[in-house]
Amino acid sequence: MRDFLHKTYKFSNSWTGTVIIVLFIIFFVAQAFRIPSGSMKDSLLIGDHLFAKKFAYGISMPHIPFLEISIMPWSDKLRLLEGDKPKRGDIIIFRFPGNIKQHFVKRCVALPGDELFVLNKDLYLHQHEGDEWIKENFKDAEIVVFSGQLWVKNPYMKEHPGIHHDDKIIDDGRYPQQLFNFAPIKVEENNYFMMGDNRDHSNDSRFWGSVPYDNIEGTPWFIYFSIDDNWEIRWDRVGKTPTDLESPLYLDKARTERIKEEKEDHGIY
Repeated sequence: MRDFLHKTYKFSNSWTGTVIIVLFIIFFVAQAFRIPSGSMKDSLLIGDHLFAKKFAYGISMPHIPFLEISIMPWSDKLRLLEGDKPKRGDIIIFRFPGNIKQHFVKRCVALPGDELFVLNKDLYLHQHEGDEWIKENFKDAEIVVFSGQLWVKNPYMKEHPGIHHDDKIIDDGRYPQQLFNFAPIKVEENNYFMMGDNRDHSNDSRFWGSVPYDNIEGTPWFIYFSIDDNWEIRWDRVGKTPTDLESPLYLDKARTERIKEEKEDHGIY
């Protein structure tokens, strides 16, 4: 046993061993990502660098970092092994269905079989568990009746206070209608509906549809580095998980930064 451990130690210190260990970690354990846009403000900010928990939802097909080339280029599969499925409210890192080389980070707002619509910016969700389940899990003030069934109005804003709307974005014909009104749909089997927490500045499932399970890569684990547009390091965010950043202390700072940045920015990202 001692001889085996010694050989393993020597191998891990070789160039070959180091490369194999690093790739194993990147492929199956944790991968570094940078938040490039403001679609998840105030929960995640531009310049947040985080590690994704790659094994949270099974094992996705490993791709060579930066090149985004599959280790099995002869196959178009995006998943090696199935595992746990996303839950409502989870922040998800996934491959964009329109371009699998591009990663998006959004919040899962609906599961397969759930129904949803948007009216005057408000999200309404009918969970697939049905009316009785909704009555047992939500207060009467959160529930509305539409087309003979129950819908929960804005089911995530209370639990995830980083979700918000931009009062400057109004339905005056200048902005995409999906931001304000979205017709009722039922999420397809094995698909998940994603929306950004920065609801009026998010390019998400309202525009290009739900995300197949196979496209899902993982979930944010913790932030290892964060820097703002002025190249100032946000030391207070380093080491924090998404749950940590939903506390009033961090959300207040994020809101202040977002308000300064978005005075002239009405883009959809």
